[in-house]
Amino acid sequence: MSSSTPSTTANGTDSKQYKGDRSPCAPSRVLHVRKVPIEVSEAEVVSLGVPFGKVTNLLMLKGKNQAFIEMASEEAAMTMVNYYTTATPHVRNQPVYIQYSNHRELKTDNLPNQGRAQAALQAVNAVHTGNMSLSGTATASDGGMMPGQSPVLRIIVENLYYPVSLEVLHQIFSKFGTVLKIITFTKNNQFQALLQYADPMNAHHAKVALDGQNIYNGCCTLRVEFSKLTSLNVKYNNDKSRDFTRLDLPSGDGQPTLDPTMQTAFGAPGIISSPYPGAAGFAPAIGFPQAGLSMQAMPGALGPLTIPSSAMTGRMAIHGMTPTAIHSVLLVSNLNPDSISPHELFILFGVYGDVHRVKILFNKKENALIQMADATQAQLAMSHLNGQRLYGKVIRVTISKHQTVQLPREGQEDQGLTKDFSGSPLHRFKKPGSKNFQNIFPPSATLHLSNIPPSTTDDFLKDLFASSGYTVKAFKFFQKDRKMALIQLGSVEEAIQALIHLHNHDLGENHHLRVSFSKSTI
Repeated sequence: MSSSTPSTTANGTDSKQYKGDRSPCAPSRVLHVRKVPIEVSEAEVVSLGVPFGKVTNLLMLKGKNQAFIEMASEEAAMTMVNYYTTATPHVRNQPVYIQYSNHRELKTDNLPNQGRAQAALQAVNAVHTGNMSLSGTATASDGGMMPGQSPVLRIIVENLYYPVSLEVLHQIFSKFGTVLKIITFTKNNQFQALLQYADPMNAHHAKVALDGQNIYNGCCTLRVEFSKLTSLNVKYNNDKSRDFTRLDLPSGDGQPTLDPTMQTAFGAPGIISSPYPGAAGFAPAIGFPQAGLSMQAMPGALGPLTIPSSAMTGRMAIHGMTPTAIHSVLLVSNLNPDSISPHELFILFGVYGDVHRVKILFNKKENALIQMADATQAQLAMSHLNGQRLYGKVIRVTISKHQTVQLPREGQEDQGLTKDFSGSPLHRFKKPGSKNFQNIFPPSATLHLSNIPPSTTDDFLKDLFASSGYTVKAFKFFQKDRKMALIQLGSVEEAIQALIHLHNHDLGENHHLRVSFSKSTI
């Protein structure tokens, strides 16, 4: 048997040597995967390696719950082992363990039952290189790297409904290799960052895997591209910039990444500011006290990036921490009890998430409980609607201690104050990946109208709002699409009330008007 062909006996050696005090093998591009559930497919095992580079071979030993993965380069294998050492991968909800093999390559040509492994390799790698080609940075023939490619990435975070800190970016991007430096800044009203890897290949893999992904479910979308810069010059280590190779840099002014109004909206300190504990058994942690951060001086040593279950239904969220506690119920106070109804609260709060239940309190009708689909949406609604004026009163929105809104028992007097909207056809965010996720804005005097029938005129729509008691200051159809328009009203308070009253208004021709807040002005 060739020394480079793991078979059952070679594999047994790998296993036996592992017992507890086994000295780790020297780095190799062949990796040994243990405790693989017997029902796992070849493609699932290959997928463990794909984020780190091309997988060139696979050997499954199902009877022993083990597998061998061969990566295209030793560097890719090292990045993968470093990451999975601290973030144990799970396949079919079972932890699997990855370490270097004492084999330098896999020779599987003469082994039986390799057809499925080779098919899985081709399929998974084809999808991966296909993604690379689409991103305009790679071709299948050169393995994805363009010559002279920069190790610096430019990152833009779109749909920034939660603050994204430098630490969060470090945690996400460390998965793909050693991050040397990060600089964050705001440009064109967008949160952006420049991030430098130790190696351009790391930057390439991160770009392919992360471009277009959401940090949180339905928001904070990453746009990743190569920077023209080839190196970053960091002057200060603080919450806006960090050089992980130089602990001697001063903290400078340490201005907060978020402007004060954003900080107020999200409630200081940031929702997602939590220290990441260093992993045991590694080099001493570097502490950045002003950022409340404890981080390892090695790649991938941050906590595991798990996918919250809420992300499974929407577009994938890649950041492991949910932005809030589990509570998805809001307490709304200082309502105008003479004017408000459960349906109106459903329409207003439905701009920021899917409202499942609304209860106006029987004995305190200026208060209501609103149950959103999840905690992310509850936080979003709270940050945008707390402090807004509704029917002449400034409403207060906080997270409730209740975990659900109870429906009234049979025969219990309720006066129609509790309503279940979980089956409503008016939910805006039911469809995973819906465009509505990208069009969530704070209340504004300008409303975005859509689903307008072709025969509807601007005068008809202006009259609709004016006859309902609203001051119409400006109106315009979209040039390219007359199914959409903008209308500017006298105040934000008027626009809130108009949205409540005229969203889903029947315009005839089987069209119901859709109303949202706009970020544009006319």
